[in-house]
Amino acid sequence: MKRYEPPAGWTVQAYKFALDPTVTQVGGLRRNTGAARFAYNHMLRRVCAVKAQRAAEASYGVAEADLTPWQGWSLPDLRRTWNEIKHWVAPWWAECSKEAFNTGLANLSAALGNWHASRTGARKGRRMGWPRPKKKHAHRSARFTTGAIRVDPDYRHVVLPRLGRIRACESTRKLARRVQAGTAQILSATVSETAGRWFCSFQVAVRRTVGRPAHAPRTGRVVGVDAGIKHLAVLSTGELVPNPAPFKAALKKLGKAQRRASRRIGPFDPATKRKRTASNRWHRAQERVAKLHATVAAVRADSWHQLTTRLAQQFDTIVVENLHVAGMVRNRKLARSLTDAAPATLRRHLGYKTGWYGSTLHVADRWYPSSKTCSGCQTVKPKLSLAERTFDCTTCGMSLDRDVNAARNLAALVRHVDLELPGDAKTGRGAYVGPVRPAPAGGAAGREASRPSWVNAARQRTATDRVLTFAR
Repeated sequence: MKRYEPPAGWTVQAYKFALDPTVTQVGGLRRNTGAARFAYNHMLRRVCAVKAQRAAEASYGVAEADLTPWQGWSLPDLRRTWNEIKHWVAPWWAECSKEAFNTGLANLSAALGNWHASRTGARKGRRMGWPRPKKKHAHRSARFTTGAIRVDPDYRHVVLPRLGRIRACESTRKLARRVQAGTAQILSATVSETAGRWFCSFQVAVRRTVGRPAHAPRTGRVVGVDAGIKHLAVLSTGELVPNPAPFKAALKKLGKAQRRASRRIGPFDPATKRKRTASNRWHRAQERVAKLHATVAAVRADSWHQLTTRLAQQFDTIVVENLHVAGMVRNRKLARSLTDAAPATLRRHLGYKTGWYGSTLHVADRWYPSSKTCSGCQTVKPKLSLAERTFDCTTCGMSLDRDVNAARNLAALVRHVDLELPGDAKTGRGAYVGPVRPAPAGGAAGREASRPSWVNAARQRTATDRVLTFAR
């Protein structure tokens, strides 16, 4: 599917609301999300069958032109085939919205496309495996792009195709007023279920005016933010943002709920290695575990949203590190605490919020030793273990908290790069994402000569990662 490109001055944003559906409406929601899963699984089995049949025919020496016609996995091909077979494969198809089946076909097309791109080297990261069928009790979701999609003027209901008017648990005033004023246009709506609760997420094209709200005055020009584990973040101003550690706080309840669920009769018999009918108590125990995980995720997301919104509103320039979190979690002693803190969320949130409030985001080079460098005399320590929580400089005698010292070094990085920022990045109306370094005198030659060898090597490795993005 072609990605939607908003017009100039507009940005794509999501508005998510919790729903309060009736029993009948819950049945309709499950019916449509189940239709998406059914279309996904059926067409996946068809693609697998055609692939196996062609391989078998080729092993017998059948010519390429005489092989079974290939089942294309682009969205138009999958949709064309589905429309031809849906009358006898799913005679109940008229009870659901056509957008529900299109959701499953679009997801399958994307999954197969990603598998092919990963196999041919066009996709970075780990190699993706062949798509797997979706389970019945897995995550339920369906996306609507056409039909009656709107929020009611009473600010308490949403309207979806074939599902009708569904009450929301919270007010939809923010989105409704933007739509009425003509500064927002609803593109699609996605319904999903999380731990027994239903949500509706609207994808909206919004014309946003860049600026700071009146209740958030500027408190400083530059701030360095060092994400950590003991503290959610440490600012160069000396502020220590506490880490709620929601997963650690829920470990006792989660362990008790999982032990209780393991004693219930589940859908798989470990003795006979066969499937069986799960008991109602097993379903209730699984719902309890899912609710605990949903609470942990909600607390973590709320903490990061509050912090990143405050930073984007109160500071002109924000400097963060380019953390390699995937490599950091390989340390089994820190993996649980790192995933609980989710430090990569800081950069992702600030990437678009700085564009909303007119501030600028700088991402420091991944190889910059912010923790080993003295913020007073810029002396770099050759070694600094994780157990040393206080930075003691042997040159100038400064003693400072390790994380505060790193945050101050990050803030000092942008003092000499203002003249190097391209375009509108100097005005603060965007987010400059890329490695930043102090710029000594002497032009490009002077800068190259004054850098240590590890800096030049790191710059060569990250040359392709320098991106300039503007979130309008």
